[in-house]
Amino acid sequence: MKQIFLLIALFSFSVANSQTLAEKLKRKKDSLEKVAKEKANAVISGTTAPKLTNEEVIQGLREALTVGTNSASSLASKADGYLKNPRLFIPWPEEAKDMKAKLLKMGMKKKIDDFETSLNRAAEEAAKNAAPVFIDAIKNMSLADGFAILKSHDTAATNYLRKTTYSPLEEKFLPIVKEAINKVKVTSYWKPLATSYNKLPGVKKQNPDLDKYVTNKAINGLMILIADEEVKIRKDPMARVNDILKKVFGSKE
Repeated sequence: MKQIFLLIALFSFSVANSQTLAEKLKRKKDSLEKVAKEKANAVISGTTAPKLTNEEVIQGLREALTVGTNSASSLASKADGYLKNPRLFIPWPEEAKDMKAKLLKMGMKKKIDDFETSLNRAAEEAAKNAAPVFIDAIKNMSLADGFAILKSHDTAATNYLRKTTYSPLEEKFLPIVKEAINKVKVTSYWKPLATSYNKLPGVKKQNPDLDKYVTNKAINGLMILIADEEVKIRKDPMARVNDILKKVFGSKE
């Protein structure tokens, strides 16, 4: 009799155990199906960003620099774009600072101011034709690891552009600056100052390369503005004006 009760107890325990296991398996299956369904719905609805490739990141970085260049050229080429912007203003050449000091003592401040204004007007004029030169440099910029730049600091792409393309950029931009210098007559402001200074006894004659000086300063000014635009694109979703910018920079949020 005891054996019968024992068999019945074991049977009951086995059945109960089987039911518990079956219920656990069912709950696990239901949970997995729910997760899979949620992920599928998220992708369909666009709430989950698709995985980026390095090529897409590079495309996005180049596009950000292109957008930044167009905006920078537009801002810099406006009247007083360099002259009234303390961050972009092109001052008297540093190499001729002694000359400036002596000319100020001679009462030539007005002529000095006019010359500095002409330097900035030349940069503003050159900025009107800067975009194609910069964009060409951006397109030819070699980028191996886009993710490294994307995940770096807010102006990493602009800094990379400066580092890798400055020399060819300077070479291609120089003729544009020369033309702008001639157009706004920078030399006509410089000559009276240089002539007056060179007549002083014992001074070293000054003749800075104004073409190269304005070119470098103009490029640096545009780089500052491009960096500003990069920061906007990285931080402000409204600044991402097309799909690739939204996809690449939205992935960081």
